[in-house]
Amino acid sequence: MSEATGLRQPKKASADLFRKLGVEPVPDNEKVQEAIRHLDDFRFRVRSFVMAMESCVKCGACAEACHTYLGTRDPNNIPAGRVDLIRKAYKRYFTVQGQLFPGLVGAQDLDLETIEKWYSYFYQCSECRRCAHVCPFGIDTAEVTFIARQILYWLGIAPQLHAATAEAILRTGNHMGLTKAGIEDTLEFLAEEIEEDYDGLKVEFPVDKPNSDILYVPSSADFMLNPNTLKGAAMFFKYVGANWTISSEITEAGNFGYLSDQSRIQREMVTRLFREATKLGVKKIVWGECGHGWRAAKMYPPTVSDLPGVKRIPITHIHDEVEAYIKAGRLELDPKRNDRKVTLHDPCNYARACGHSDNMRVIMNAVVPKGAFVEMKPSREANFCCGGGSGILFDDPDMYQFRILASNKKAEQVRETGADTLCAPCSICKAQLYPMVKEHKLPVEVVGLIDLVGHALVFRD
Repeated sequence: MSEATGLRQPKKASADLFRKLGVEPVPDNEKVQEAIRHLDDFRFRVRSFVMAMESCVKCGACAEACHTYLGTRDPNNIPAGRVDLIRKAYKRYFTVQGQLFPGLVGAQDLDLETIEKWYSYFYQCSECRRCAHVCPFGIDTAEVTFIARQILYWLGIAPQLHAATAEAILRTGNHMGLTKAGIEDTLEFLAEEIEEDYDGLKVEFPVDKPNSDILYVPSSADFMLNPNTLKGAAMFFKYVGANWTISSEITEAGNFGYLSDQSRIQREMVTRLFREATKLGVKKIVWGECGHGWRAAKMYPPTVSDLPGVKRIPITHIHDEVEAYIKAGRLELDPKRNDRKVTLHDPCNYARACGHSDNMRVIMNAVVPKGAFVEMKPSREANFCCGGGSGILFDDPDMYQFRILASNKKAEQVRETGADTLCAPCSICKAQLYPMVKEHKLPVEVVGLIDLVGHALVFRD
């Protein structure tokens, strides 16, 4: 909770950190005019933004669809209410009615207090897009969240977590600030663990290997928090005889620029990805388990990559790769090795943004015994967010409590399945679900989908 505003807010990044990112924070006495200027620019460039500003009739359909509102019951967390924090300024400055009769149409002058509310509430939205799924007009309020966060970033306002992550990405190529030596040491340790746990199975984790066919891009969290996901991917590549590598320059499936600064940081990460893939001579990029990272990689490269002399290389997801091998009958899998009741959390960016639901179920039904997989209700594109999407993984006490409140609906879904294992095939979802399971006292283990694949693979001499 911000003592200055009384609003629930994540800790802000310092001016010095912004300067490291190449951004000079805007002085308070200039923030309002700068914000209005950016809004004016967006209304001419982004059609979905204008639609959100002018089409909402406040029908309320989005309220009960939003896990954040259901957890907090704060009216500003109703998607339509959150967007109103910007819509009031939009009406005031960009509509005739708002300029002539502001009080009659709900228009208001923008001020610093409202900008503080933007910071509070647009970083309580997880950009899950469930509101868009139920909106009768198809309004995607997550698009407004993207725009609000981008404007705040340009003003020099962003969470410490997002800005520090962006700085680590630009410096090392990953969220965790891992060096090449740290990457290689971790991978050597994981190879030893596989050999110990799987009857002497020798698996290599090649790093910066030239002339590889495949560049695998894991989440950097897999080096620390989710090692079984990284081990599962390596075991899959071993099984199919892939000529693959990991790049020490781009060990990050996530792209925090997509969540705060699409103008530069997202662009830099996409450009760096293709530059590194070109240098290594790969034919294909395979993406690891990260929901927002997959959406950014699947949908945005054609419009955000600056590629002089660099090839644009095909990108696929590891789930698609595994699904193809399963359908072709080329993987021997023993589902009894995962003999527990399992439910699947559909990450928002997979299910609602990328049509990435069927492939996960093909894999799940192949790696667990028949009848062991139980669906959440609702599931697929109607599923609820974990509560931590878009990088809402703040650890300061008030925001941590918010994360738990935002996970109430997901915890309810999981409990109703009676599952022993919660499969969450996204690194940010895992980072949110670990504390959710603890705080809601759920008797489940959180795993990745590729964890289950690695465990079920049958290697023959």
